[in-house]
Amino acid sequence: MADQVSSDAVLRLFADGSTVVLQGLHRLWPPLIGFAGQLAADLGHPTQVNAYVTPPSARGFSPHYDVHDVFVLQVAGEKHWTIHEPVLDDPLRTHPWTDRAAQVAAAAEHDPVIDTVLRPGDALYLPRGYIHSAVALGEISAHLTVGVHPVTRWGAVESALDLVRTLAADDPELRGSLPLGVDLADPAATADDVAAVLAGLHRWLDRVDPAEVSDRLRARSWGQVRPAPVAPLAQSAAASALTGDTVLRLRPLLRLALREPVGGRVTVEAGRRSLELPAETRPALAALLGAGELKVADLPGLDADGQLTLARRLVTESVAVVPGAGT
Repeated sequence: MADQVSSDAVLRLFADGSTVVLQGLHRLWPPLIGFAGQLAADLGHPTQVNAYVTPPSARGFSPHYDVHDVFVLQVAGEKHWTIHEPVLDDPLRTHPWTDRAAQVAAAAEHDPVIDTVLRPGDALYLPRGYIHSAVALGEISAHLTVGVHPVTRWGAVESALDLVRTLAADDPELRGSLPLGVDLADPAATADDVAAVLAGLHRWLDRVDPAEVSDRLRARSWGQVRPAPVAPLAQSAAASALTGDTVLRLRPLLRLALREPVGGRVTVEAGRRSLELPAETRPALAALLGAGELKVADLPGLDADGQLTLARRLVTESVAVVPGAGT
């Protein structure tokens, strides 16, 4: 298996001063899964957790900045941190520090805004863009970085432009071909067409529904938060054996929103997916989303068959789970 970690290589590199980075612990270690998921729900922004284990007296990383906010949690040993002002405020993912390496290096030569040693139990907050570096002191040092990936106004810009791109494709004028023999090397040759395109895009941008932009922004953000895994075979068996006494529990860490009925259907936004159900199920859905956990027989507004049908759909769609059935 070519993708397996070589333990002897890790030992050799660590002894030579390299830092061990454990990425994605928010998806692997149950305490951090729960912590990161609840933090994301509280903040409204997706989160991640990595660990950095640095050998004694070694530099964990050179001066750089991140494009997301970071909480540093020191868990073992000591680490000396040096923080400098940003060279770019509120950088986006399209603004990696490597594109400004010379500016970052120069800024790191100035007096720091924070120069401190973190010890076990200490925490440090780094807004995105702040330049930082760290050196382990005397013994092996380990810290967690809790990354908070901000939902930004630029995310709304991207959502609006995606929507314009979809809408404008229905415009015959914008789909038209440029003249035969056009000289694309001459800006003047395409000036009229470009002006017409920009005017057309302005018209379509004016038609964009802000609510639809917000909905796309929600979907983009929720899609970054992975819900708790389900046990497919066990939950499938549980769905087949549902009774009125079966307890339904909303799938942990799954972002959910219930919409108003439209045309006899009601929509449940579940992470990056949408689930359509008959409008008469809305009271039952609202009750389950409000309580988080209900017996099938306690789903309001439906008869016994309707309760079982709804419960089976929610389990097979991984919106709800049956506790104890392999979860």
